[in-house]
Amino acid sequence: MNRQELRKLIVGAICPLPTAFDKNFRVDNGRMYELCSFLVDQGLAAGNSMLKVASALGEGPQIGDEEWPTLLNTVVQAADGKCPVMHSIHHKDTFRSIEDAKKAADLGAVALQVSPPLFNDPNQDDMLRYFGALSDAIDIGVMVYNNPWYTHTWAGKVKSLGNIEPDTFTKMADFEHIASVKWSVPEGTPYEDMTKFSDIFNVIDNNTDFVLCHKLGGAGYIGFDPVFPKRHLKVWELLEAKRYDEAREVHDSARTPELREFSAKVMKKSGGMARVNKGVWEVAGWHVGAMRPPSAPLTSNEMEELRQIVKGIPEPSVGNPVSL
Repeated sequence: MNRQELRKLIVGAICPLPTAFDKNFRVDNGRMYELCSFLVDQGLAAGNSMLKVASALGEGPQIGDEEWPTLLNTVVQAADGKCPVMHSIHHKDTFRSIEDAKKAADLGAVALQVSPPLFNDPNQDDMLRYFGALSDAIDIGVMVYNNPWYTHTWAGKVKSLGNIEPDTFTKMADFEHIASVKWSVPEGTPYEDMTKFSDIFNVIDNNTDFVLCHKLGGAGYIGFDPVFPKRHLKVWELLEAKRYDEAREVHDSARTPELREFSAKVMKKSGGMARVNKGVWEVAGWHVGAMRPPSAPLTSNEMEELRQIVKGIPEPSVGNPVSL
């Protein structure tokens, strides 16, 4: 596929799937099939969403090379051609990333979310070589994960290992299978810098400002509500209709102050962004297990507190389709 074909697929409210584990922390592929089938039945489809496998929120870095192919195949089978599937590749060197990318394509993924090879301490030229080689080797789309949060300090200077500069993105214009950018904004960088490359790639907001992203020509955002899956499909409809105040209201109704305070509190006890997310899936009726160690599971008291918080989240008024 060429870039224009791929850009039509990487759009909407992109759903980062949890990875279900059994009590022994093995991937529960049966539960994953049930969960993804349910989401497709709820309306996740080409043009409004994607199912994203093995992301950071889905504990992708903790999933073994012998595990993820079966996991990905399970999601592809459950999606049944109705909703496109994206697989995530984390922090690997060029050769291993190409190997994984080809395998993911063979298993039915139409796109990849690819993080920079952080532990190579890459500069901007390294980024171009890495993503250029990956693009040349495959025929599916790549969403480049701009990830400025991982840093190190050397000789008194702080360097971001995963930040890709806007000018570097523009130099990727000739990389045919680079189709999208997951836009996380480093400190001191104007959000509007995305306009330097948004005519080349689909820009997907990463929990920064999904409304501003769309106003500036963005094509979607990362977000999902396990309790009411149709919430973010409604948000996407409203964004496409340029009804931005309504879109923000519906979106933010699932992120209550109580839930944000709870998340901040439990994150101090143990790391892992999937801890609360998996708890919400549990409250919603989907037993997806706890995070793999060393992250600690939510306690019974924390789960009960979360259950009461989730009860207070209003169900979105889905209503009739928005007139575009």
